[in-house]
Amino acid sequence: MGRYFLGGAALAAALFSVTVADCPDYSAYSQQIHQPVSSGKYQLSSMRPDPACRTFNSSIVEDTITSMASVIKDPDLYRLFQNSFPNSLDTAVKWKGVSADNPEEELTFLITGDINAMWLRDSANQMQSYLSLVKADSSSDSLASLYRGVINLQARYVIEAPHCNSFQPPVESGLKPVQNQVLPDIFTPPVSNQTVFECKYELDSIAAFLEISTNYFQATGDIEFFRKFQWVDAINTILDATQALLIGTYASNGSVNTVPYTWQRTTTVGTETLDNNGRGNPVQAGTGLVRSAFRPSDDATIYQLFIPANMMFSRYLDSASEIMAAIGGQRNTANQMHNFAQSIRTAISKYGIINDNAYGEMYAYEVDGFGSRSLMDDANIPSLLSAPFFGYLNISDPIYQTTRKFILSEDNPYFMRGPVINAVGGPHAGLGQAWPMASIMRIFTSSDDQEITTALKEIVSTTDGLGLIHESINSFNQAIWTRQWFSWANGLFGQCILDLQQRKPEILQQSFQ
Repeated sequence: MGRYFLGGAALAAALFSVTVADCPDYSAYSQQIHQPVSSGKYQLSSMRPDPACRTFNSSIVEDTITSMASVIKDPDLYRLFQNSFPNSLDTAVKWKGVSADNPEEELTFLITGDINAMWLRDSANQMQSYLSLVKADSSSDSLASLYRGVINLQARYVIEAPHCNSFQPPVESGLKPVQNQVLPDIFTPPVSNQTVFECKYELDSIAAFLEISTNYFQATGDIEFFRKFQWVDAINTILDATQALLIGTYASNGSVNTVPYTWQRTTTVGTETLDNNGRGNPVQAGTGLVRSAFRPSDDATIYQLFIPANMMFSRYLDSASEIMAAIGGQRNTANQMHNFAQSIRTAISKYGIINDNAYGEMYAYEVDGFGSRSLMDDANIPSLLSAPFFGYLNISDPIYQTTRKFILSEDNPYFMRGPVINAVGGPHAGLGQAWPMASIMRIFTSSDDQEITTALKEIVSTTDGLGLIHESINSFNQAIWTRQWFSWANGLFGQCILDLQQRKPEILQQSFQ
């Protein structure tokens, strides 16, 4: 299970009652009911490992969980918060250490959960769950240290393979790389499978590095951290990679351009490979939008001008430019980042907004610049639904509100409806599978008490007794679900409850029985 870290002396005594060798495999543990169950009618399992088996212990997180007992009145809702909020810390800090080249460079290998690899997107969002508790702290057992370790390791990954989305453990960890596919993927530019777990190019993965950088800086003001190590080099790599992906399929004379990234996989699943010899469907030149071969679901895009990822990239490229400006001596790069972010925002307004006969002006999910567009939304973040959550626009924006109305209707082909749960899904988990993550995002983007209450009740009542947030749930049968150990979704739920504590505390006083 790697190395284990304490987050406060008060927890230390508990760590000697159980040895690491006694700790269960959480993949199996998370599929079993453990006593004591919650006192509500859903009798939700206790899912936290013994303190000695937790991969990182934080006293501030434990204090937060304890304090919420008086805020959340429903026993099942509180149990779900207890289980989910600390899930990444309890189970997913696979290794924490320092670089072999620099003992001051902290590294954190944070796995996604039941897949033993580190996704740029997942790890950034897993850390975001604890953002409200982060403060400047130089100690190695702090949440700030975890943040620094993830940022440093992500920077290394971005520099080595800017088109890749998930990665193997760092060599310093001593952990062995794991194989993803029996048949090798064919992609350019090639990267060793000793470094990369999977190399699907997703624009949102690069945006996630900017996101976690922004989050850490705004929470701590620690500009000295960004002056060290490899952060500036990673940003320059991102700028080079994304600007190269502004290219269209055809040159002005009609010849076919050489694109900087291609991907092919031998598969029977259409969303797992790209057509046109790995290039994907044609994209118009000169739009100002950055191509993305894959969505945050790891599914292939239909049209590579993927609007939610461009929104997220623009938003966090702009905020990261403020870090670059504060470093000193990097004004030209900071200006380049800001101007690039603004040009993408302009391009989104030009190509990403369509006029629908039924809804009026709304955002498309994907476009190609030739006039084709995909009208839908997917549960994974970034999504159109989540645009206010990651700060691209305000919830009151009229075009967003029109888009949101469409997303949460039967006109969205991936809005899953049924007697069990009603939420956005996607092709990744399949038809009929609603994602609790999308229900959580619905709560984040709503001020309507009834809408929030309904979504919360559906989440609490559909864990199949396990008391964890699944990837997806069948909208007609909660016993049909995918991924019992999905740390990002669990942390996001905890983050959502803390958000409700601030803006809608009366909702947490309700019964969901």
